[in-house]
Amino acid sequence: MSNTRPRMTHLFEQLGLDASESAIESFMESHQLDAHVSLLDAEFWSAGQRQFLAEKIKSDGEWALVVDQLNESLHENSVK
Repeated sequence: MSNTRPRMTHLFEQLGLDASESAIESFMESHQLDAHVSLLDAEFWSAGQRQFLAEKIKSDGEWALVVDQLNESLHENSVK
């Protein structure tokens, strides 16, 4: 069992996305969500990615914190 705390790079790897710092930054900038769109309802996720994110949120563990960080970053420019 790994004692490594999940990070955003790990999350992107698990989602099958480019996990380089520049790719993560680019993803965050180009996939901003409106305030009324939940992370799990974003149209750009595949069914598998959506399921993975939902499981990690439900687990309420360390992965949930990273997913929450992703959610906040994707709503950073949203207007409420």
